[in-house]
Amino acid sequence: MTSKINTYKRFTSIFLLIFSLFIGFSNNLSASEPLEDTIEHGHSADTAVAAHDAHGHDAHEANGPIDISAIAIEHVSDSHSWHFWGEGHDAVAAPLPVILKGNNGIVFFMSSEFHHDNEGKTIVEKNGERFVMFEEKVYYANETPNEYGQYVTLTIDEKEVSVSNAAPLDFSITKNVAQMFISVIVIMWIFMSIAKAYKTQGVTSAPRGKQSFFEPLILFVRDDIAKGNIGHGSEKFVPYLLTVFFMILINNVFGMIPIGANLTGNIAFTLVLSVATMIVTNINGNKNYWSHIFLPHAPKAIWPILIPIEVVGILTKPFALMMRLFANMTAGHIIIISLVGLIFVFKTIYIAPVSVAFALFIDVLECLVAFLQAYVFTMLTALFIGSAVADHNGDGAHDSDDKALEAGH
Repeated sequence: MTSKINTYKRFTSIFLLIFSLFIGFSNNLSASEPLEDTIEHGHSADTAVAAHDAHGHDAHEANGPIDISAIAIEHVSDSHSWHFWGEGHDAVAAPLPVILKGNNGIVFFMSSEFHHDNEGKTIVEKNGERFVMFEEKVYYANETPNEYGQYVTLTIDEKEVSVSNAAPLDFSITKNVAQMFISVIVIMWIFMSIAKAYKTQGVTSAPRGKQSFFEPLILFVRDDIAKGNIGHGSEKFVPYLLTVFFMILINNVFGMIPIGANLTGNIAFTLVLSVATMIVTNINGNKNYWSHIFLPHAPKAIWPILIPIEVVGILTKPFALMMRLFANMTAGHIIIISLVGLIFVFKTIYIAPVSVAFALFIDVLECLVAFLQAYVFTMLTALFIGSAVADHNGDGAHDSDDKALEAGH
């Protein structure tokens, strides 16, 4: 039994490392776009720049109206530096590595070389190429700036301002990626220290310290989630379920810290989690699982209707997992920022008690949501795996799938 536990823990550690690297690089890949020197749709460059200036910069002007929605989106979005406080050149932030695949090869430098510029005005020259950052995305710089000092070409499309400059492939260690590596280190430290405690103290003595805090959570995932939804053979999937549960839970908690990153509110992160669940589910699916999809227990006349529905269901289940976690965690952050922003919208201190009280209530509610979303994602993953490996026939397959769908709603 001890050897099996050690094997599972080693598997969990290896999976965490591979998983984090995969998300880190998939989160930052961006396809190059063709370089255009002209403004599309009949609008001038001055109009495009003016529209962008009105759209983005008024939110930070001291005497102008504050755009709470822009501030909220900026807060939940990823960035090339770890911002603590301040704005513009007075901002206090930790620089992060910028890794680009340009036309002349790999380029590496720190984000501090942009000098907190996010408007395309500061050029970084590396390896014979010139780069600028505009709205947290790195582009190739134009030869000459426009009248506003920006080395990017802006276009307008239905009131949206976009950049037509080509972009290199971006493998940068952004704020979300850095947060992910931190969470991986924390998870590995937790499990390795607990494993060491079991090795030195044995399993007969009462747990102490952090072991007493995390052991109930581990047993909860193993006994209530894995065994309760998968049944026989659930031990095989416990390492994966523990990885998913603690990865989501710890990053949810980090996201609640004012200077933390909103990793679980990043759809690339939730996408990879959901795809991993889909792969694990379908790789371990038995004969009954696949026959239920392609040979349903129904009159053959309606097979052309049922089979496409079942095939689409393979994709809709992980899609629901992805959107549920992403939407819930992002919404909580946006609501809190919006409530605090009411003070600046009404420009009166009398709204502050109401605004802060509601924000505090939502913040406390977020503590519950942080655990609840980790539980829901892990529980539904176990349900999907259970429906794929269950040894049932006929209506049993439908009952298992119906249970998973009901839990998803």
